[in-house]
Amino acid sequence: MSHDSHEHVSNLGRIWKVFGILSVITTVEVALGIVKPDALHMHTLLGMNLLNWIFIILTIVKAYYIVWAFMHMEGEKASLRWSVVATVIFLILYLIFILLVEGDYIYGVFANSTIKWNF
Repeated sequence: MSHDSHEHVSNLGRIWKVFGILSVITTVEVALGIVKPDALHMHTLLGMNLLNWIFIILTIVKAYYIVWAFMHMEGEKASLRWSVVATVIFLILYLIFILLVEGDYIYGVFANSTIKWNF
């Protein structure tokens, strides 16, 4: 009869690594939000300025990493990982699409009509 000894493995290093990566991404987002570089803020891509695209991409990266680290997805099979992550990415991109289309429509209504901006 074999007795498997279960050693306690400390995840302290992993926790600090996750904290560091998420902190760096958040610091970059906050710094870009405060500084608002003209090179990113004044140029557009697909109807939205580059700075907003960077915020969206960094937010998706943070969300992916949170799922990867805190839901322990790195130890799962690739098919399960992609079924979870692809669904979330699709829903986020769909939400962004809806917000951009509807926001552009509302802006067009107020910019090209006699309705006053009351907010």
